[in-house]
Amino acid sequence: MSEESIAPPGSPPSPGEAPRTLGALTARVRPRVVAASVLAAVAGLASLVPFVAVYMLAKALTAAEPDRGEVWVVVAVTVASVVVQFVCHGAAVSLSHTADMEMQLLLRRSMAARLARAPLGWISERGAGRLKNTLQDDVEDMHYLVAHALPDFVVAVSTPLAATVYLAFVDWRLTLICLVGIPCYLVGHRVMARVAGSRMGAIGTAMGKLNSAVVEFVQGISVVKAFGQTKRAHSRFARAADDYLEAFSTANRPLLRIQSLSTGLLSPAATLLVVILAGTLFVSQGWLPAVDVVPFVTLGLGLTAPVLVVGLAGNSLRSARAAAERVGDLLSVPPLPEPEAPRTPADNRVELRRVTFGYEPDAPVLHEVGAVLEAGTVTALVGPSGAGKSTLATLLPRFADPQSGQVLLGGVDVRDIASDELYRHVGFVLQDARFLRTSIADNLRLARPAATDTELAEAIRAVALDERIAGLPRGHDSVIGEDAQFSGGEAQRLSIARALLADTPVLVLDEATAYADPESEAAVQRALSRLIAGRTVLVIAHRLSSIVDADNILVLDEGRVVEQGGHAALLASDGLYAAMWRTHQRHTESADGRVRAVGSPAAGHGHAQIGATP
Repeated sequence: MSEESIAPPGSPPSPGEAPRTLGALTARVRPRVVAASVLAAVAGLASLVPFVAVYMLAKALTAAEPDRGEVWVVVAVTVASVVVQFVCHGAAVSLSHTADMEMQLLLRRSMAARLARAPLGWISERGAGRLKNTLQDDVEDMHYLVAHALPDFVVAVSTPLAATVYLAFVDWRLTLICLVGIPCYLVGHRVMARVAGSRMGAIGTAMGKLNSAVVEFVQGISVVKAFGQTKRAHSRFARAADDYLEAFSTANRPLLRIQSLSTGLLSPAATLLVVILAGTLFVSQGWLPAVDVVPFVTLGLGLTAPVLVVGLAGNSLRSARAAAERVGDLLSVPPLPEPEAPRTPADNRVELRRVTFGYEPDAPVLHEVGAVLEAGTVTALVGPSGAGKSTLATLLPRFADPQSGQVLLGGVDVRDIASDELYRHVGFVLQDARFLRTSIADNLRLARPAATDTELAEAIRAVALDERIAGLPRGHDSVIGEDAQFSGGEAQRLSIARALLADTPVLVLDEATAYADPESEAAVQRALSRLIAGRTVLVIAHRLSSIVDADNILVLDEGRVVEQGGHAALLASDGLYAAMWRTHQRHTESADGRVRAVGSPAAGHGHAQIGATP
């Protein structure tokens, strides 16, 4: 795949490019932000006119013979300037905020598209909390950067500059005295920016950990309550909150001292005091007529106010820049490459050829794994926890690419198959069935968007959920999570119905009966038996009794295939699989004994078997 380039400054990035800089992130809305800045500058200049008008009226009215015509002209110009300021300011705010909303929409769409193509290992490593922080909070933190930063900066420069030029024509000496607070403020602001810049990363990291703690606490609240560990879970959340508060306080404590001092120098009270004291001196010494002090009293306050506004927004700007960097990092995640010359699998045979893979380059999880899944057979993956079963299974639907070796489908490397074509051949049913918060029909149509209502009904009937869904308020138009609540077994069957609609010839199953209760396990198994018929199946087995009829069993240990063969052959070899089987049998007999001891009617239920005759 060709390398993704970065858009040159000033040009909007194309949909396939990954913007990595502030300029590239904001390129699409830059013309409107510039237009808003021009309008803001006009509004700022218009805001000076009433202050100048006070001086002009004072001169006209204190003349020996006041000119009424001149007075009314000054009043008319003042009214017009107020109207211009109101219109231009309103237009500037509307343009900049519209640009901000469009940028947020574009960024979220771009990040969603990037995440859809990002390696699953990268997503898992970052966790839901950090990704939520970038997708939601960081994009919102960029609001100031787009909607306010440039317009406020333009106003902060143009307005004091215009006022300074005008006052210099009145009296350049008093003008310099009015400006004496600005250099002091800029020095303090520069020191503050240098101190804060080195600490914003710590605040962002602490916020990411806090978001992760929030997500973990909310998602696991039911388990926490069940085991009476509410205080312990809450303490982890509270600790993350305390860490964020400490990072925030540590970063901002020295800034507040500098900010208080420098802000005080530019406060209206301080500016007014300097102007009155200096003006009184100039008038008493006969250096300046008393009426000429008036523009310094009015415009002197306007000289420092815009600078103060931008200075107070420094924290917002720094947060926005840090957020933009994190957004740029996400948009820069290299997606799984698409083939330049896609190929089509010849059949449904799967081969793993010396596959090595790790989520980190120097820490492989799988080591030269080799296996063949003949078309139409069931192959089971078993092994101790952490052996790499789930990791290996995710390479077939190409959630990630191996670092070396090949995963072949129909004789073609999956990296040479277009994604759309690959997912027409490979489907999967995960252990934890996931659905969108939308209707049952929409969730099923994720597998086949063009599926008719009749086809949906057939898939639902095949997994024995037809009566259950017919009893819902809106049938298959009921929204999952609102008026459609499913048990673990029902959710698995609905996931299987979705896989039936997809009708892929190759399937990856992650022990779909793991969360099912004894009553629903049989229903899930019947649905699975129908699903896997005639397909090439790779199943991750957590209960060995469910895969004794599999055509081939791969035994993984520490990322390597240590045994493979049928159930009987593996027992006869008396290796790792046989040891695992004995352990499984002891646990099963112990559990059955406890069930019989309490007289449960569920005693005697066997485990459903994948690949067995229903």
